[in-house]
Amino acid sequence: MARNLRGALLLALGLLLSRPVAGQPAKVPRGFRGIELGMELDQVKEKLAADALFDYRGEPDVSLLPTQQQTLIEVTGSSFIRRAFFQFHERKLYVLILVLDQRRLDYFTLYTTMTGKYGDCTRLDPTEAIWEFPGVRLSLERPLSVKYIDTAVFAALQEQGQAQQSLQEMSRQMFLEQF
Repeated sequence: MARNLRGALLLALGLLLSRPVAGQPAKVPRGFRGIELGMELDQVKEKLAADALFDYRGEPDVSLLPTQQQTLIEVTGSSFIRRAFFQFHERKLYVLILVLDQRRLDYFTLYTTMTGKYGDCTRLDPTEAIWEFPGVRLSLERPLSVKYIDTAVFAALQEQGQAQQSLQEMSRQMFLEQF
């Protein structure tokens, strides 16, 4: 009995000590099960092939996106993961999305777990909870998915997209002026 009580107290103390303290930054979450933002495409393929939680079959799961510099790996999962998406820019992982099995997990349990590990979220609304860290955005979205985003790459791609959109709009306008 005393041994069980001592073990429970040590576990509780460990959980309290691992919880972020107000004003103290939490460890930046960069990925899941050893697959982290910024990893090379081939490294991620190796990790997926070695992890039984993902049903990665190799090249058929890899598809190209509209631009040459982007690649997407979409795999089914087993156990708690229904699907997973790994998006790359210039062969480096910049978005990781896990769609979780709602029969095995629920939003509140995952929210509580993530709050315990990373502290209070930066933004909370009925559709998502967001944690912002230097260079990383972590979100828990309803019905039940988790997203890791490299914010520097994402912002650069958004800027390029906006610049491309402006160029297309100018070309369109110049074309229309010819009539």
